[in-house]
Amino acid sequence: MSHLTKLTIKTVARQDTFDPVEARRQKVLKAIEEQLAAADAAGRGEQHVVTVPRWIKNDAGERVRVQRQRVVRTWFFERDAGIYVQCKYGSKPIPLSKDGNAVFVKQISDVPNVLHAFYAAAAAGEFDAALEATAKREKRA
Repeated sequence: MSHLTKLTIKTVARQDTFDPVEARRQKVLKAIEEQLAAADAAGRGEQHVVTVPRWIKNDAGERVRVQRQRVVRTWFFERDAGIYVQCKYGSKPIPLSKDGNAVFVKQISDVPNVLHAFYAAAAAGEFDAALEATAKREKRA
């Protein structure tokens, strides 16, 4: 115990700054930004690719971190002579209203406008209730 007597010991309570509502909101905002880049690439006729870190085992059996490219799955798709745009949390579409979960636009050039509207709504907290309902996991039998 003589080693601890040399230290200055105090009682402190660490404050937990984790807010699940804010964490979900930030996750959606980041995903919308990624979709804006994907919409820009789709307007040019390309796919949007991001580089992500992954852990793999090398030939010696050691775990090493490498950079891999991943194609971003878009939230918009063509149907009915137009394009439907959804806002998603993970892989689940967020209900936008009681009427539906997608916005219909005529051209690919209109998709960024819809995504900007999604961004503004998410930043203002309009999706918080829908995100909470979507984020709840159902119990498995």
